[in-house]
Amino acid sequence: MGKDSVIPAAESTVEMGGANTEKDEYGSATMRTVETLLRVFPMALCVAALVIMLKDSQTNEYGSLSYSDIGAFRYLVHASGVCAGYSLLSAVFAAVPRPSTISRAWAFFLLDQLLTYVILAAAAISTEVVYLAYKGDASITWSRTCGSFGGFCRKATASVVITFVVTLCYAALSLISSYRLFSKYEAPVAYTDKGIEIATFHS
Repeated sequence: MGKDSVIPAAESTVEMGGANTEKDEYGSATMRTVETLLRVFPMALCVAALVIMLKDSQTNEYGSLSYSDIGAFRYLVHASGVCAGYSLLSAVFAAVPRPSTISRAWAFFLLDQLLTYVILAAAAISTEVVYLAYKGDASITWSRTCGSFGGFCRKATASVVITFVVTLCYAALSLISSYRLFSKYEAPVAYTDKGIEIATFHS
């Protein structure tokens, strides 16, 4: 009777262990899928902002105006293209199951931070240009361009709004990559001759 009671208990333990392993793997796969989608989503938005801005030109009795006439809009186009390419590449790397390494974690962290600031700068300076186009500024002899080129301003506004949504996506990705880096890895500590602790990183 004692042996019979031990065997079912052992089998139950094995089954519970297998269930826990399956749950852990499912959770990891779920997080990987969420991160991959979060990296693909800004790629689509960047392409949308890029296409809208590239097609943003208007000609009427007042003259012609194109995005290429404004440096801030040209920068937005280039930044959107770079971010779309990075989003695609990072999504591919995130989707493929690979062992986590500190170098990979640092790469995602630094690139996510860099691209966040790049696209934020594009959105910020383009917002200023759009504001001046709508409101004007007499001190710098900037007229209300949108009064004569309404279609141009509407497309520019749409592109800028999409770019701000991309910025929010990259901010979320930056939080994810920073959490993954600093929650799993700690900086190695070394001591100087004076007994002061300093963080050291080895390649």
